[in-house]
Amino acid sequence: MRWLRWLVPAVLVMTWLGIAGVGGPTFGRLDEVSSIDQASFLPRSAEATEAGDWQAKFRESDEVPAVVVVESGEPFTPAQLGEAARLKTDIEALRLGSAVVGPIPSEDGKAVQFIVPIASPDGLRDTVKDLRDVVQPGAPDGMRAFVTGPAGLTADLVNAFGGIDGILLLVALGAVFVILLLVYRSLVLPVAVLLTSVFALCAAILLVFGMAKLGWIQLNGQSQGILSILVIGAATDYALLYVARFREALTHTSNRTRAVLTAWKASFEPILASGATVIIALLCLLFSDLNSNKALGPVAAAGIVCSLFAALTLLPAFMAMLGRAAFWPFRPKRLPDDEREPELVTGLEGQKGLWRRVGSLVSRRPRLVWVVSVVLLLAASAGVLQLKANGVPQTDVILSASDAVDGQDALARHFDAGSGSPVVVVASQGAARQVLDKVKAADGVGDAYLLAEGSVPITGAPGAPAEPAVRDGKVLINATLNSAADSIQAEETVKELRASVKEADAGALVGGVTAIALDTNTTAQRDLAVIIPIVLVVILAILMLLLRSVVAPVLLVLSVVLSYGAAMGVSAWVFNGIFAFPGADATVPLFGFVFLVALGVDYNIFLMSRVREESLKHGTRPGILRGLGVTGGVITSAGVVLAATFAALGVIPIMFLVQLAFIVAFGVLLDTVLVRSLLVPALAYELGARIWWPGKLSTKRARHAVRDDELVEGQPVR
Repeated sequence: MRWLRWLVPAVLVMTWLGIAGVGGPTFGRLDEVSSIDQASFLPRSAEATEAGDWQAKFRESDEVPAVVVVESGEPFTPAQLGEAARLKTDIEALRLGSAVVGPIPSEDGKAVQFIVPIASPDGLRDTVKDLRDVVQPGAPDGMRAFVTGPAGLTADLVNAFGGIDGILLLVALGAVFVILLLVYRSLVLPVAVLLTSVFALCAAILLVFGMAKLGWIQLNGQSQGILSILVIGAATDYALLYVARFREALTHTSNRTRAVLTAWKASFEPILASGATVIIALLCLLFSDLNSNKALGPVAAAGIVCSLFAALTLLPAFMAMLGRAAFWPFRPKRLPDDEREPELVTGLEGQKGLWRRVGSLVSRRPRLVWVVSVVLLLAASAGVLQLKANGVPQTDVILSASDAVDGQDALARHFDAGSGSPVVVVASQGAARQVLDKVKAADGVGDAYLLAEGSVPITGAPGAPAEPAVRDGKVLINATLNSAADSIQAEETVKELRASVKEADAGALVGGVTAIALDTNTTAQRDLAVIIPIVLVVILAILMLLLRSVVAPVLLVLSVVLSYGAAMGVSAWVFNGIFAFPGADATVPLFGFVFLVALGVDYNIFLMSRVREESLKHGTRPGILRGLGVTGGVITSAGVVLAATFAALGVIPIMFLVQLAFIVAFGVLLDTVLVRSLLVPALAYELGARIWWPGKLSTKRARHAVRDDELVEGQPVR
């Protein structure tokens, strides 16, 4: 049956080539099923969502307003006002939507604005570009023109996400390739591992595109970027674990097929368990009320599923074809029988270099090691108190140069800062005047008016409409805020408005851009409180099943929670003191928790599953040191790879992604270097066989090992 040794790997590789051939081109089509509409992320029960539904009944189209601001250092002269008025003609010639409103001069006379409705939100980026190409060259001499408002900010956000398809992937793959070259000093193996990751990503993209096309999930730019990074990092991690087992198997046999199968059997359970842990933790996001969080769960879980299948099918097929040549020029040699499996007494036998020194430290001073580790993590966790994760203004989300952000600043200098993005109040027809009075009296409101048919303001001026538009007994009120629509001050004004208008009309609703941001932050805080306990319980249950123990899973979960707290604490200091960020998106702590806890447990599964395997043969304490020694290099390499891939998110100039990149990259390194290498082994070593309680291993003594209580500082009692 020798031909099967080539046929099965060839069929697997050809199958994956077919998947990649279909999934690769789909990468460029994700924009077709992706959305950046923040309102669509809210639950149906949110007040802003209900208000938006009522607004839709008054609208004749789905127009998105752009605000054109023309600014001068001096008050406009009559001639300059005439030039600005002619600019309106040029804008109208673009035929972007309904009638252009303006020019509206500012009170200081140094700026004018136009409200430009855009009727084709699907092609917003190109439409805004066309608008900028007209208004910026057409501004009067010595003046600056900006295109801002909801349409301008959305277009710049889309542009900022533009690097996800290309730059992000190239940076991530380049970083992984360099790390693999340094780790394995092989020219062939990094290519095989990267191909495994890329093919897994192609499969994930195909799967996610199909789910989004069918309407099962809601894809956005953030989920898209995280998907790419997560698949590359996870597939590479699983591949490294398999490669380590394959290399080990090659020292025991000269038959490549036997080595492939031996490695597959040895790595299947830990890879499957770690992947299942991450998948289930990610699917816990389905309990989220915020649709953007809820969508990330199945998107990222689909990526992990594809990573698992690729690591357990495609990579073994590559190894079956390549054999020892995969490690060229440093091919592993088959060891003589008497050098293959040293009989363990202390657990340090056969180990050399760094991991022997780490194991020796853990065995000689276990209590000192874990106490110092815990103190360091607790000290770092203190920074959590400085974390400002209550949302940031939309103008601060984009970290690169943005014409829309500059335009918002210009609006704030010369107009009511909320101009162009009004708060919308939905009120009963009978209570309309009372509600309007409440809105006008509220602190932070610059102006307010009822809306007639066609969204025309009822101002009381001669010739202006006198009666408001009515839909099912409801009317609309627009309110312009003194603060920028995306500011914290504007959100506070909305909170006060919601309380005051309900005094006049219990069924009144307050919506608009500011209300959407407020409800998004509120929902995100609720999700954080609900999902964290669910994730912890699920992970604890999985670990108990895998390790057949209660004590070990509890300690592992506590260790990754402590690691998460330390990562968030250090991140808060970095964000505030180094980057001077104004705050963080309200979803950052939740995303950071899900990824760090799930991935932190991932590495502990790699470690403790090997420790359990060695403990069955040699006893718990020697098994801990043996497991630490043989997994140390591969898990550290995997951690560096995952940190590097998540760090690649930092190339996208979006504050949320930059912050998530730092949190996960730093947290993974912290977990890999300190928690998994020192804290967990030291705690386990001090507890000895009790770590497996109440499983049988807690009382089992290996045939060739001294008892745990016969070891003193890692050495047997003579």
